[in-house]
Amino acid sequence: MGLFGRKKKNNGTLDRASDNTDQRHLAEFIKTRTGVEAYVEPKTTVTETTVMLIAHDGEWTRRRVDGPAGAFALGRKHNIPVYEVAKTGYPQRKRDYDAKRKLERQRRL
Repeated sequence: MGLFGRKKKNNGTLDRASDNTDQRHLAEFIKTRTGVEAYVEPKTTVTETTVMLIAHDGEWTRRRVDGPAGAFALGRKHNIPVYEVAKTGYPQRKRDYDAKRKLERQRRL
């Protein structure tokens, strides 16, 4: 038995694979935001490959994809640019968005 009673899956991670719900969420995010770019996050020992979609204003979402090829296929299908986060890092607008949200949460408390 693995850590905390979970067994590692055959893919070598504790995470689940991408599914249709993930794909629908990503497609909906792309359709309802402008200036969306995709950032591929590599597979780790804990999570499968994920893609972070970042809109023009820094709003973002993250979901699993079927490896880097799945992220690039998503980009081609929806005509959005895809970057490897390990090579490019995240755009400043994402960090600005996160900082703004943190400040808003602090003000509410």
